[in-house]
Amino acid sequence: MRYREATQEDIPVILEARQTDLEWGPADHRTGLYLKGEHHPQQALLPRVIIIALDGEALVGYIGGHLTTRYECDGELQYLWVAPEQRRRGVASGLLRLLTDWFAEREAKRICVDVSYDNMGARAFYADRGAVKLVGPWLVWEDLATE
Repeated sequence: MRYREATQEDIPVILEARQTDLEWGPADHRTGLYLKGEHHPQQALLPRVIIIALDGEALVGYIGGHLTTRYECDGELQYLWVAPEQRRRGVASGLLRLLTDWFAEREAKRICVDVSYDNMGARAFYADRGAVKLVGPWLVWEDLATE
């Protein structure tokens, strides 16, 4: 598995990869604008990043995050997706570790993520890595770098 920061050239590949995911459906059509800093989730700050996971030349996952002031957090995990055939193989953990490093380089410790109540797999994944309930469907790591 190879990981790297995404560029605008990767956005069509991200959008195409998500078309095959019958469970979670297509990617947010604003992903490219998000990466360019032209789409801003509530209280989002610059910078932001998307990191992709590649198996050979095939995109098999990505994670995105940005700095924020939402819920008095320093950062927000915006996107995390892994191709169905690659789930439970450590891809998401590798992506989260790299995003954790990205946040740490920016001294962002308190990180939040919005996870729908019906996404029990993601909620369990984050809880196993130290996330706790924040408010509504939101979870938080008080210091993601120590988890």
